[in-house]
Amino acid sequence: MQDVAIVGVGQSVFSRKCGVSIRELCFEAYTEAMEGLDITNSDIDASIICSAPEYDKQRSPSGSISEYLELTPKPTFYVESVCSSSSTGLRVAWSLIKSGLHRVVAVIGFQKMSELTSREAAERMSRGGDIIWESPFGITMPAGYAMYARAHMAKYGTTEEHLAKIRVKNASYGAKNLKATYRKEVTLEDVLGSEVIASPLKKFDCCANADGSSCIIVASGDVAKRITKIPVWIIGLGAATDTMTMSGRKLLTGLRCTQEAAKQAYGMAGVKPEDIDVAEVHDCFTIAEMMAYEDLGFAKPGEGSRLIDEKRTYIGGKIPVNVDGGLLSKGHPIGATGGSQIRTIVRQLRGQASEAQVKGAEIGLVHNIGGIGQYGNVTILRR
Repeated sequence: MQDVAIVGVGQSVFSRKCGVSIRELCFEAYTEAMEGLDITNSDIDASIICSAPEYDKQRSPSGSISEYLELTPKPTFYVESVCSSSSTGLRVAWSLIKSGLHRVVAVIGFQKMSELTSREAAERMSRGGDIIWESPFGITMPAGYAMYARAHMAKYGTTEEHLAKIRVKNASYGAKNLKATYRKEVTLEDVLGSEVIASPLKKFDCCANADGSSCIIVASGDVAKRITKIPVWIIGLGAATDTMTMSGRKLLTGLRCTQEAAKQAYGMAGVKPEDIDVAEVHDCFTIAEMMAYEDLGFAKPGEGSRLIDEKRTYIGGKIPVNVDGGLLSKGHPIGATGGSQIRTIVRQLRGQASEAQVKGAEIGLVHNIGGIGQYGNVTILRR
């Protein structure tokens, strides 16, 4: 299956307020992704624009962005699965290339969240869940993940300190990431002493809204070998969807969409969890990273806390996770997040991650979640 490759990756600086239009924001990521490639705009024969709607005044942003990047008259498509939109976009690009319809596809994710107040953004995000029976009654993103945290604590004895250690780890790597919103290390005391948002989750257990963009250039194998020196092959793709309502979930100590997507991706790639050299997981909240350890098979259910206690998810450990700072440090511009995660793993597999490099990394995994566990994408890449 190693006949579709990622040949270019890019990302804007993630920030609380970018001060530019969405088309200019996307141009920053697109420009970086095209660096060093032996192609021009005219060689990209389709684009996929990924974001969550209702954050920007522009209706159907794909047309506007495609025009600005000079990708017309080639077709452009709009893909949305909330926070996992751009990893869904990669899946669509893979499919378009495998079908033979296209040979080079640009996947561009973005979100400009600064045009809304925090209250307005929280309301938009809550509507990613069921709008009849749940979101009107307070199931916001923090509240939903706080319920998972409480369930995990009740069943496995997970503590607030275990969760805080995840933020400490990610902040230590985020401080080295020039494109992260928050480039500052924090202590365990800082996290545990921060303001309660939705108990047991505190301010530093939560990622922040951000403006940002990402871009992935995907090509068929023959093209990839011609236009770049180090293609990164897409060897495993998994996707799954859980119930929209949390009350309909059969599991509250993990995400079933992750478990199913991981099973598919590992099967397609022909690898096991122990074969993964470096991973990016969707740490919108510290509990989300803890559950990902277990759902992806890096630890048995209830033993994710041991990974962070023993620092096995740090560089040099068993399975380095979120060594770019994760969403907790980078910020979470919804439509751009998956593409940013993929960029990190591509750069790791190319040996371009500087002081955050995992030595000898050959196989990487990206785990990207939409909503409160509604949509799950797992992507496995090989150098």
